Amino acid sequence: MQLTRVPGLLFGGDYNPEQWPEDVWAEDVRLMSEAGVTMATVAVFSWSRLEPREGEYDFGWLDRVLDLLHAHGIAADLATATATPPPWLVRTHPEVQPVDAAGTRLEFGSRQGYCPSSPVFRAATTRLARAMAERYADHPALAMWHISNEYADHTLECFCDESARHFRAWLADRYGDVAGLNDAWGTSCWGQHYTGFDQVAPPRKAPGPVNPAQLLDWRRFCSDALLECFEAEKAVLREVTPDVPVTTNFMSILPGLDYWTWAAAEDIVSDDAYPDPADPASHVAVALSYDLMRSLKQRPWLLLEQAPSAVSWREVNVPKPAGMMRLHSLQTLAHGADGVMFFQWRQARYGPEKFHSALLPHGGTATRGWQDTVGLGRDLANLAEIAGTRTTADVALVFDWNSWWGLAAPESMPSNRLDLRAMLQAWYAPLHERGIAVDLAPPGRDLSSYKAVIVPNLYLCTDEQAKNLGNFAGRLIVGPFSGVVDEADRVHPGGAPGPLRDLLGVSVDEFWPLAPGTAQRVRFADGATGNVHDWAEWLRVDDAEVLARYDDGDLAGRPAVTRRGRATYVSCLPDDVRPILDPFLAAAGVEPVADVPAGVEACRRESADHAYLFLLNHGTAAADVTLRRPGTDLLTGRALEGRTTLGPRDAVVLRTAR
Repeated sequence: MQLTRVPGLLFGGDYNPEQWPEDVWAEDVRLMSEAGVTMATVAVFSWSRLEPREGEYDFGWLDRVLDLLHAHGIAADLATATATPPPWLVRTHPEVQPVDAAGTRLEFGSRQGYCPSSPVFRAATTRLARAMAERYADHPALAMWHISNEYADHTLECFCDESARHFRAWLADRYGDVAGLNDAWGTSCWGQHYTGFDQVAPPRKAPGPVNPAQLLDWRRFCSDALLECFEAEKAVLREVTPDVPVTTNFMSILPGLDYWTWAAAEDIVSDDAYPDPADPASHVAVALSYDLMRSLKQRPWLLLEQAPSAVSWREVNVPKPAGMMRLHSLQTLAHGADGVMFFQWRQARYGPEKFHSALLPHGGTATRGWQDTVGLGRDLANLAEIAGTRTTADVALVFDWNSWWGLAAPESMPSNRLDLRAMLQAWYAPLHERGIAVDLAPPGRDLSSYKAVIVPNLYLCTDEQAKNLGNFAGRLIVGPFSGVVDEADRVHPGGAPGPLRDLLGVSVDEFWPLAPGTAQRVRFADGATGNVHDWAEWLRVDDAEVLARYDDGDLAGRPAVTRRGRATYVSCLPDDVRPILDPFLAAAGVEPVADVPAGVEACRRESADHAYLFLLNHGTAAADVTLRRPGTDLLTGRALEGRTTLGPRDAVVLRTAR
């Protein structure tokens, strides 16, 4: 199901009219129209206003807001308002508040103060969702439902007795009986053998390390418990408004929730992203998360929140310099988004986010921020034809949440410095630098459409996942500490790389994590050298060619990088992966979408008739790009060919015949 009620590209942001006198609302919608806003997200944190007392609803103010929006041609992304329970619910039912691992019940006064497993909380959310759906099912402004807000931002887990009961039921459903649980968790270790599910508790604060298999299942359970909350509200909305698409806003590459599972439950993938203006490489990290959003359902997605300028929650909240708000917005479109939304419309006068920037700043229409807002609205109108176009990638990065959770188990790993997000970024950054389109994929997805697949890490690897990688006919790279355990965190017979051994032609004799600050050098067959950090392995070559060896230290002379046929194994974490990546891409026949200098990002979207090349200069100096084909810059209407100069933080969106 797609959002079809708003043509072109979406533009707007979170609108909180309840924070303002009603006489301000008319000015708001007038200025929205002036800026070219097409959709507003409303009612995100409005539960206490919509239901001031249990079962008593006050929809009058929201009726008037939606009527105003519709009268000015602005659609509503209508939130179910369930992101934060109201005071009356918390005081009447204090058990809905979450409990931390030490047993402390957290107090009301922030947001997301709820236990995801609480039946009282869930009943209250679905009751409100039904009331809103029945109220606004036929309202012409309603374009999309927005369930809750940023799940797992503040509350990922709860350790209360209700959560314990829910966890036990989840385990019983997963394992069938307690014998299956004992086998999966290896409870013969440290005398943890259970004789009944009633003896199992969440991984609360304990005297020492907690069973890592229990922690892995707890991570799975917490993701599923929050997904059940989402699904419960979605079921109500689908019943009452079956033709209105449903979303909830993700938070880029978030550790707590398995977005592969979550995206399957959404109609439209949406994301919130806040790259740091003070970090000159932040556009690379956020590009990775945008490619994940596009890959989750393999179709266009929406950016529901970003900051027009400074945020309010970093230690130092640096504003976006001139041109960056526009450039960041165009970057989301370059990576497959069909909408650019912001937090928030009008800058608040009070509360924790009063210094968070907005499309309409405190200073009103005389400000730099307002001019940026109006200018972006014009740009998005000029780019309307790219809505619905797709991105084709020749390279996929395999990314698995279960492996990420497994790597994060404290006090049980060879090293706590194995960060899956950093491993993804290490391979993604040089691909991004070259203008090579990248998808992300779960380990079980069909990979046949790609020329090259990179698996930075697959710590948890099942036989089925290994078979899927083995069936891939293109070029493959597998990173270190992969194929170590099965789905229950049990080490594969014979050790790593477990079910990947035949594919890779190597065995790991011993893991060799490097002490912090330790330098380890590798030498390639051509004599080139490079350093690795944090991780190495004592490899035994069974049936593979050695591409690089450790050049010093205790592993001197041992294989470091190997290749068996089309599959390369990298047993370490190189400081620079390009000596491995460059010949790999050449052998796979992977080409960039454009030839760009450092600091210029290149992405391409395609329709049946046209290609749209985005060239984005993230640098602070002008940059020259030689275009392969002539075309029209949709942002300016200029015909361009040959050498083109991009100013600092400037962009071109070049339309050519496909």
